[in-house]
Amino acid sequence: MDFIPPSSTENLGKQDSSDSSDFYTALALTQAALYISTGIWPLVHMKSFVKVTGPKNDYWLVKTVGVLVTVIGGVVGVAGLRRTKAKEIPLLAMGAAAGLTAIDIIYVIERRILPVYLLDALAELGLIGCWAIILKQNFSQENA
Repeated sequence: MDFIPPSSTENLGKQDSSDSSDFYTALALTQAALYISTGIWPLVHMKSFVKVTGPKNDYWLVKTVGVLVTVIGGVVGVAGLRRTKAKEIPLLAMGAAAGLTAIDIIYVIERRILPVYLLDALAELGLIGCWAIILKQNFSQENA
């Protein structure tokens, strides 16, 4: 049985040559590259990951987060390549970035993780800002 998408999703996956679509694709692929590389890192070489990010008590938890971040990066990246315009993609991307930012900042302040995580928080804040631009552009186009 073939899946037939609802009519409201007819434009999903179709290419758009506008500048905003190029920005969307570049942003999605940037976040995907960041998330996939940082997500896979502890899975393939925990020793170097711990050397940079500091000691960990529960390697299973580090690996679990790595898998989840990798999956989020994969979904965002595929959406970027397909230029999928589903509103859930920016919300997933922003939500993940916001959650990771909060964790980075809170636990650096509490001295539970090394200050190197603030570099990640800075990158995540940049992603949030860029996705906010995408959402604003899409909202403006829908209400024009």
